[in-house]
Order: sequence, then structure tokens, then C-alpha cells
Amino acid sequence: MNDGATMTSPSDSSETFATTATTATGTAGTGAEWKATACILCECNCGVEIRLGGDGHTFERIRGDKAHPASQGYTCEKALRLDFYQNGRGERVLHPLRRGDDGTFEEIDWDTAIAEISARLGQVRDAHGGESILYYGGGGQGNHLGGAYASATLAAYGAKFRSSALAQEKTGEFWVNGLMFGGIVRADFEHAEVAVFVGKNPWMSHSIPHARTTLKAIANDPARALIVIDPRRTETAELADIHLQVRPGRDAWLLAAMAAILVEEGLLDGAWLAARATGVEIVRAALRDVPIAEFCAISGIDEQVVRLAARRIAGAGSVAVFEDLGVQMNRHSTLVSYLEKLVWALTGNLGKPGSQYLPSGLAAIGRVSAKELDRQRAPVSPVVGAKLIGGLIPCNVIPDEILTDHPRRYRALIVESGNPAHSIADSQRMREAMGALDVTICIDVFMTETARLSDYVLPAPTQYEKFEATFFNFEFPQNVFHLRHPVVDAPAGPLCEAEIHARLVEAAGVYTAGDLAPLHAAAAAGRAEFAAAFAAATSANPRLGAVAPVVLYRTLGPTLPGGAASAAALWALAHRCAMFNADGVRAAGFGDGPDAGERLFDAILTSPSGVVFTEDDWDVTWSRVKTPDGAVHLDIAELLDELAAMRTETPPGDDPYWPFLLSAGERRSFTANTILRDPAWRKRDAHGALRVSPADAAVLGLVDGGEARLSTKRGASTVQVAVDEHMQHGHIALPNGLGLDHIGSDGRVVTGTAPNELTATADRDPWAGTPWHKSVPARLEPVP
Repeated sequence: MNDGATMTSPSDSSETFATTATTATGTAGTGAEWKATACILCECNCGVEIRLGGDGHTFERIRGDKAHPASQGYTCEKALRLDFYQNGRGERVLHPLRRGDDGTFEEIDWDTAIAEISARLGQVRDAHGGESILYYGGGGQGNHLGGAYASATLAAYGAKFRSSALAQEKTGEFWVNGLMFGGIVRADFEHAEVAVFVGKNPWMSHSIPHARTTLKAIANDPARALIVIDPRRTETAELADIHLQVRPGRDAWLLAAMAAILVEEGLLDGAWLAARATGVEIVRAALRDVPIAEFCAISGIDEQVVRLAARRIAGAGSVAVFEDLGVQMNRHSTLVSYLEKLVWALTGNLGKPGSQYLPSGLAAIGRVSAKELDRQRAPVSPVVGAKLIGGLIPCNVIPDEILTDHPRRYRALIVESGNPAHSIADSQRMREAMGALDVTICIDVFMTETARLSDYVLPAPTQYEKFEATFFNFEFPQNVFHLRHPVVDAPAGPLCEAEIHARLVEAAGVYTAGDLAPLHAAAAAGRAEFAAAFAAATSANPRLGAVAPVVLYRTLGPTLPGGAASAAALWALAHRCAMFNADGVRAAGFGDGPDAGERLFDAILTSPSGVVFTEDDWDVTWSRVKTPDGAVHLDIAELLDELAAMRTETPPGDDPYWPFLLSAGERRSFTANTILRDPAWRKRDAHGALRVSPADAAVLGLVDGGEARLSTKRGASTVQVAVDEHMQHGHIALPNGLGLDHIGSDGRVVTGTAPNELTATADRDPWAGTPWHKSVPARLEPVP
């Protein structure tokens, strides 16, 4: 069958479903004009413009897009290297692949691939229940539309469990945010008097608007202050007024001491707490019991310096705080998320310029359901019993959920825009787990480490060959959504994720062509007619409602301009936003009433540089605090118990058998996620050297550029050494994004060390299951 023609339904061979495969990626156009798009290497997704070379596919030049409402022309050096993603030496997949018994792959056509995958998923579902199918992925830093359509595939096959890289990093903070505020929290650094970064180096990792410009503005203003908590003297720490160079893995002791100082010295904002918070006295009593001097000593920071930092925070008119992977993938990570928030909540830094806020959003990334927050009925994973947070099971328990004889173990795995064989802790055990599954499917652009272990590999276009978007929309007061248009045309063979999921849903026989016929007719008549028909159809037929994104793609999608069919799922999200944030949508210029959602959706479709979709004022913060009583809930009993237990805990480090603590995955000037597989993109540190302090290098006889043998309890690797004066004694660091392969002149080549060959799934947070990657006990020996 021609991939762009018709599709036969297995449920009724006489029926056909019109596809949008021929237009799913749109038309990129040709010529040397600048094309608006965005960077895909961090959550900021700064707008960029790309000019193609004469061959029509090389990214000849890249620059910041001044028309982008959020980034306004700002971009960092990483975005300028995006040609190595689009045209690098990663092993591109252009046809569906099926792995044979001998481990080799053969090309198959799309009909065969979809039919076989549907049959095998159906067999697993029928024999063991849909809950035995696990979905992993749904998008990285810049490609989230596929995840919107994946929900339809999960519904079609009865799958209930999913995970993603967010569960490797952020779910502890999500849980704390949910309990304290009922929603996600972000911070306004542009207007903050004091900016605090906890385990975060935004000079390299960005994640805040105009990161370097903002950092320099704070550092150069004598009325403002920058406080950094980090074991390394990072580029951001070099700018700081106060650098709290905590010992690795001991952030919880430091933050507990800071919060306790606020209580001891009477630095709380009593009036704000009385008006806005509950649990104040419980928290105050717990913090009075913290031995401040002892905890400062454990953290490695002079007590007077810690007191100075606490006083500067308490005395500021506004404080903005950002925690990141340095603590979120470390010891006591969920407790650290809690303590960090206590520091700014106790000083009244929520809901005013320069402080924390609760953003609007088109999708519910980071939001935790009321059921997940209910201690008595919170959902858990089927084997290990791990908490589901934000609908995600912890990445670190996935192998344990598979490598067992438990009757409810996972037996099928769908991976989309993810690489768990590389990115999940203990890669050896994850590879073993994938081999134990009944069937594995990988949807990706490249032949990744995960793809090579899968039974089927389904090729997708790159993020610059299709319409794509991210739901990391956290700006305030103006929040921005950017539907990116194709920059180049996709090659023949790959299908966009929306089309793949539509075919999988149809292969499951969820609906008939007759079910969609009235919706096609309504869509042709107009949006108002379609809205009424869609509401009626999904209400009358719950099976249609369960796969609504795919239904929208098949019916509304073909009517969208420029081949933007895969943006159809945004129609429902635009209407939902207009309904639940009518004031913000109105202030952004889209008016009132039922047409506001349509106007917003049209603006999303026709704004190649992005659009402001809501404009809020600071008072809206309090309507978004979704705790049962609308107050900030300071008391989290489980975490206060963990805080109390720290008084008798042996902190990490100081083990003579493992004399170092390894940060396994440090962000650097030219590291990013694993979609950049060509090491040539890195201008510096090509092999991802291990950073070692001068003192430790001298003791071990290591030299800059030399080699050493790095060992942990899970693995060992020979690494290149970088003697770094910014490292403290006993702390070593490897970069993230290394250990990937690419196609070189002599075949497949692997560059650098994959950090997760050295990490263990058992080393994880007790609440969220996030890993302890930033303080892995290690040994280091010179290579003779």
C-alpha cells in the first residue's frame, strides 16, 4: 500500500481511513530565506532562525529570532551547532525495521510493521492485561506533540503505565509542589533582588529566560545578590556574591541549617505566613531542633557564611530560587526540594514580582493529581510499589518491574523519543530488562542504543522536518507557545508520530470509517460545526473520546493550513486554556466567549515565531494555589521525619574504600541530551574528560590530558583527566550526553564514557525514586 494513500482497518477490510501522511510534515520551502524555528537543547526552547545552504538541507547559518516573544533574539552557543543534529553522523533510520533472532535488522514496509506490532501488543494485552504494557518517552526538550498522540495508542491497547526522563529528574519536586501549592512553581529572576541557584549552573544549563544576560545583570547590580549552592565553583558561582560550596551529596544538611537560622534569628515573614500558610508552627518546631552548627560543619560551609546567606534572603524585597539536577539527582533529593521551598516560603516569596509564581500552561506537565497526593490511595507501580508522580513511574524501578516472575510484571515496552538503555541508571540492568520483554517498539529518528535492542524500530522525522512544539511553557506574566514549522522537508520513509499513532489505533479497531464520517463533514463546514459534532460524537461514543487526539488528527487535521495536521491536538488544548484562564487569554488579545479558543488556536497555527497565549497579573497566583483550602501547606510530615532522622545519619563521603563522589552527568558548554550523536558538535572537551581537583590529581599522580581508571560498584571505565581548580577535594565529575555512537570512516564509533554504565538503580530517593547520580561513590587510579 502507498503510505500516503488509504489504510485498511484490520477490523473491517472493506473500510478505509484517509491518512494525512503526505502532508503530516508540511512543506518547508526552499531558497536562502531565514526560517523561524527554535532550539531543542534545553527547556527554554529559544527562538532561532535558520538559513539553509545551497543544497537545501544544510543549516548554513543560525541566529536568534528577534520576533520570538520570549527569547527576543537571545540564544546561547549551543543552538548555533544544531546542524550537527539535523545533518550529523548519527545513524538515521529511514524505514521500519524488524529485528531477527540473530539480532540483525531487516527493512519492512509500514503496513507490515503496524500490523505485526498491533498483533503483538494485542497478544500481550489479551494474555496479561493492558497494564503489562509500559510506555516510555513522549518527547525530550523540544518534541512533545508525539506524546499527545501516544495517549491514544495507550488507550487503544489498554496500557496504563508510562514513564519519561522527567521521572529521572523532576518528580520529587513535582510531589512537593503538589503538596505545598497544588501546582508547579517557577521564579521571576529578571526582577528578583536575590537570585538563588541550588545545584544549578544556568550559565551552562540555561533553563531561565536570557540566562547569561540575566546573570550578568544581577551580578553587576550592587543592590542585588546572587547566591549559588554547588560543590563546584561553576561559571555561575564565579559571578556569585555568596558561593556555598557544599560537599557533594550534603545539600540537605546545608538547606536545613539555612531554614533553621531563619527560625532561630526571627527572620520569618510572620504577617505573610499568618495570611497565606498553614502548618507554620509544626515546621517552626521541627526547625528549632536542627543543630545548626553541626549541620553547617557536615555541609562543609562556615556557619557564619551560611548565616550571612540566610540573612540576605530574609532581608530582600524579593527572592527567586531555582533547583536543578545537581540536587534533584542526589541524596535526599525530595527533602532538598522541600527545604529549598521552605526557605523562600517562610520569607514570604510567592506571588509578587521577583519571586515565585504558578504559571499557566497548555498542558499539565509537572502537575500532580489529587489522587497521587492522597497518602491512602495514591497509585503505585505494579511490582515494586513505587509512587506514581505526575502519572509517571520512576525510571529507576523499570528494570525491577520487568526482571521478576511477578504476574503483573511489564511484558511490552513502547519507547518514543527516549533512550532508556542509555539514560536510565545501571545501563547493564536496563539492557537485560529489555531482553526479557515479549516485545519492544522504538519510535525514533536515529538508531539509538535503545533502538538496537528493540524488536521494531519505527522512523520519525527530525524536529526540523515536521510541525513540532514543546509544553515547557512557564513564562510569566506573558506565557508563550511556539508551534514550530518545518525547516526542511522530511526524506521519504519516516512518518510523523501523529500518523504512527493513528495507524496503531486504527489497527486496534477502535473506530470505523463510519464513526469519523460526520466529523469529516463537520470539519469541512467550519470550526463551529466541528466543535459541536466533536462534542456530540465523543460523548455518544466513549471509545472515540479515549483516542481523541488521533480523532482530531484524522478529522480536523486535514483542514489545517500548510500541512499542520499534527497540530490538531492543540485545538482542544487552546479551548481548554480559554475556558480555564479566560482572563489571561483575554489579556493576551483573544477576546471572550467560545470564539476565544478558536482565535488562540488560529494564532498558534499562523505565528511561526510563537505567540503570547496568556498574560497574567501577580494576583492570579492565589487562584492557582490548588490546595484544599487555598493556602500554602508548609507541613509535609514524611519529609519532616526524614529531616529529624538526618541528625543521626552518616553523610555521604569519607569512605576510604570509595574515596571520591562522582557527579555522573555534569552539564558543560558543549553537552546536551542524547539527540546530538555526532561528537563533532562539541567545540571543547571532545571526549568528555573527568574533572579532578589539583590536590587529588597530585596525590594520585594524574596529569591534565592523561588517563585514569574510574570505578564504581557497577562498572569501570578508562577516562581522560581534566585537572580543574574549580573542583574540591574528593569530588570528580563526568559530563552528560557522552558514550553515544556515530558513524565514522571505520564504522560505528563510541565517544566518551556513558555515565549510566557506572550508576546503580538501587541508589534512589525513597519518595520519588530519582537517582543519586551526583554523588556516586567511586575510586580513581592512574593508568600505568
